[in-house]
Amino acid sequence: MTDTSVLPTRSVPPRQLAWLRTELADWTSQGIISPDQADRISHHYRADLHTRFSIGRILLTIGGAFVGIGLIWLVAANLDQLSPVTRFGAVTVLWLACLVGGETLAARKSSPPLVGAIRLLAALGTGAVLFQAAQSLQVPAFEPSLLGLWAAGALLHGYLVRAHMPFVVGILTGLGWWFAQPLWDEQSGLTVVVLLGTATVLAAGLAVVHDSHLPAFAWTWRTVAGGMALVTLFAAAIPDIGGDGVRWSPWLVAHLVAAALAALAALATGSGVQRLEPAGAIAVLVAATLLGLWSTGTDASEIDASDWLHAGVSVGAYVVLAVALVALGTVRDHAILTAMAMVGLVVFTTFQSFAVFAPIVTGAWLFVVLGTVFLGTGFLFDRARRELVQALDNDTDNDNGAAR
Repeated sequence: MTDTSVLPTRSVPPRQLAWLRTELADWTSQGIISPDQADRISHHYRADLHTRFSIGRILLTIGGAFVGIGLIWLVAANLDQLSPVTRFGAVTVLWLACLVGGETLAARKSSPPLVGAIRLLAALGTGAVLFQAAQSLQVPAFEPSLLGLWAAGALLHGYLVRAHMPFVVGILTGLGWWFAQPLWDEQSGLTVVVLLGTATVLAAGLAVVHDSHLPAFAWTWRTVAGGMALVTLFAAAIPDIGGDGVRWSPWLVAHLVAAALAALAALATGSGVQRLEPAGAIAVLVAATLLGLWSTGTDASEIDASDWLHAGVSVGAYVVLAVALVALGTVRDHAILTAMAMVGLVVFTTFQSFAVFAPIVTGAWLFVVLGTVFLGTGFLFDRARRELVQALDNDTDNDNGAAR
C-alpha cells in the first residue's frame, strides 16, 4: 500500500478546497471513510493564493495594459522631438526588455501575476513596434494589415511559451483584423453577419482541436465561439440588414476557407459530442445568413405579418442557440458560456420585443408584455437547464453502477 504521507501537496482554488472539506466531513459522518483518512486527504491540498481574479493579479494586469497602451499612444502621437530611428529604437528596446524579462521571470518560477503582466506588456509592445515601423515607412496607422501582423506576432508569442496573456491579445487584435480587412473597401450589413458567422465556425473548430493538447487555450477559443454565435444571430435578426447583399472580396473568401479548414480539422480530430460544436457553429452561420437575407422592411410604424413571423423565427432560433450554449457549458464545465447565453437571451428578447411590440403597445402595457415574454423564455430556459443537469447526473450514476 502506498504511503500517502509522501505524496506532494497540491494547490487548489480556495472555493474548491472548501467544497472538498465539506464533502470529506459528510463522507466521514456517513462512515464512508474514517476521520484519519479524511485528515490525510485534506492535508494533501492547500489553498492557491494566486487565484485567477485576485486583487494583485487584476492590478498588475491593468497596469501592464495601461503601460502597453501608453507605448502605442506615444507612437501615435509622433514624438516629433525624436528622429524616426530613435523612436523605433526606443520602442524596440522596451519591447525586447519586456519579452526577455517576462520569460526570464517565468523560468525562475516568479509570481504568476507578475509574469503575466510583463508578458502582457510584451504583447502590447509588439503592436507599438509595428506601428512605429509603419510610421517610419509612411504607412497609414489605420491600415488593417498592421492589426493582422500584430495579431500574428502576439499569437506566435503565446503559443511558443504557452502564455495566456499574449494569446488573448492575439485573439482580440485578430478579431479586429478579421472584420476590418474584408470591410476595408466595401461594407454591408450582410457581410458583417457572414464574418461573424465564419468567426464562430473558426473559433469552435479551433476549440475542439486544442482540447487534447492545450485545454486552457481551448477554453478561450470556446468562449470566443459562444460570444460570436450570440452576436451573429443578434445581428442577423436586425430588420433589413441584408438589403445590400454580401460584398465579396478575396479576403472574405479566404476567411470562409479558413473557417472551413478549422471545422474539418475539428471533425477529424474530435469524437462524439465534440463534433457537434463545429456542426452547430456551421448551423449558426447558415441560419444567420438566411435570416439576414429575409427582408421584411424598416418602417417601425407598420408592423405586418411578415415582421411578426421574422421576429418569431429569430427569437426561436436565438432560444435554441442559448439552450445549446447552456448544454455545452454544462457538459464542458464552462460557466461563462451559460452566463453569456442568459445575458444574450435577455438582451435579444428585449430588442425584439421593443422592435415588434413598442409601435403597437405603449406605456405600462409594454412592460406587462415584456415581463410576460421574459417569464416565458426564462421558464423554458431554466427547465431545459435543469433537465440537462439531471440527465447528466443519471448518466454518471449509470456509468458508476456499470463500473461496479
